[in-house]
Order: sequence, then structure tokens, then C-alpha cells
Amino acid sequence: MLIAFSVAPSGSGSADGSVHDAVAAAVAVVRASGLPHRTTSMFTEVEGEWDEVFAVVKAATDAVMPYGSRVSLVLKADIRPGYTGEIDGKIQRLEQAIADAAEPPAPDATTLGG
Repeated sequence: MLIAFSVAPSGSGSADGSVHDAVAAAVAVVRASGLPHRTTSMFTEVEGEWDEVFAVVKAATDAVMPYGSRVSLVLKADIRPGYTGEIDGKIQRLEQAIADAAEPPAPDATTLGG
């Protein structure tokens, strides 16, 4: 199972609206989990079994709670039993498809005068 999630506090915080300390607390939980993960500018992806992934999401959400009076959690899941390594596998297949699309098509026998 792959999940992408974003968790952020609201209701208080810094004057400039920054939530980087809260996000850092959540990402620290993800990194400590030992599960395969990737953090981008807007989401953190985690791969694992249902119970372990959702335990990480809960712990990350709990880590953000002290930074505001409420917490917003956005979550997207790709549930595909029997598949692992998809956090990298999906990206590798995408890059291969892009590379394949950039290659000119091989000529067939009709265009070679044959």
C-alpha cells in the first residue's frame, strides 16, 4: 500500500503562517518508522502494510497537534495487495514511458522500400 499525506496545524502558529516546525515534527515520525518514504514540497509518501502505514499517519498527526488548535489531514491511498517497492517502481515505469515516447519510432518494412 502506498499513501500520500499532508498534515498541517491551524488555529495558531507563527505570525507568517509558516508551519515548517510542525511539518518537521511529522516528517521526523515518518523517518523514524523505517518504512520506505519520500517527502516532497506538498506531500509525504509512505509504503507498507495497512496497519503500519496508518500507525505512522496517526503518529505524524499526533506530532503536529501541539502546533495548533486543530489539524488538517489530507490522505490519498493506492491499495494494491501483493505489490511492494511501488514507491520507486511507479517512478521508474513513468521515466521509462517518457524515454520510450521520446525515441523516434522504428521504420517498418513499408517505409524502407521493401
